[in-house]
Amino acid sequence: MYRNQKIIAIITARGGSKRLPGKNIKRLLGKPLIAYAIEAAKKSKYVDRIVVSTDDKEIAGVAKKHGAEVPFMRPAELATDTARTLPVLQHAVRYYEKEKKFKPDLVVLIQPTNPLIESEDVDGAIEKIIATKTNSCFSVTKISERPEWMYKIDSKLAQLFINKKKSQTLRSQDLPKLAITNGAVYVMKYDTLMKKGLIEDPRNSSIYLMPRERSVDIDNLFDFELAEFLMRRNNK
Repeated sequence: MYRNQKIIAIITARGGSKRLPGKNIKRLLGKPLIAYAIEAAKKSKYVDRIVVSTDDKEIAGVAKKHGAEVPFMRPAELATDTARTLPVLQHAVRYYEKEKKFKPDLVVLIQPTNPLIESEDVDGAIEKIIATKTNSCFSVTKISERPEWMYKIDSKLAQLFINKKKSQTLRSQDLPKLAITNGAVYVMKYDTLMKKGLIEDPRNSSIYLMPRERSVDIDNLFDFELAEFLMRRNNK
């Protein structure tokens, strides 16, 4: 709880990954991938409940072993390749309201594919949404590749994606500071998720900045190996 706000952390971990089979429980430096997300939530100063939403019994077993609640198996219709995260979160919140009599004020989404996340990131995003009085907050990291210098690859001639000639003559340090979502943590108010049907409110969101060395979203083997390298480098 933070400033009288009840907080639930939901870790979404569907089975059946195609690009990296068994991704969510694949061992990374001796621990299942999902364990890092659970540990970040467990070490948070503010999170009251930690739940893993999964359709996979093996993932459920691993999640329970590492200290998360897995009170239900995710319905099949919410576990397809095309299933969106929004209804998955709403399903979990409804379950806790009905079965556990626990209605959160804030919902935190932590993705198990971001193993370099720390509890300070979870708490930092929670503090940010409260301090800014916004409806949602999500983690970002500073970009290294400038969009002003990017080219279209479906054009016969070299063609800038952003056609601004002036930006081509500027030094990188003279360009606006930009960041991109890294997918690690999202925080939203109950009403934003359950009534507005939003994870990110486009009109009223804040951002929490994470360093690049902790911003790896694992989608394939290369990402997995990069995360392993950075974790060794960071001595995590």
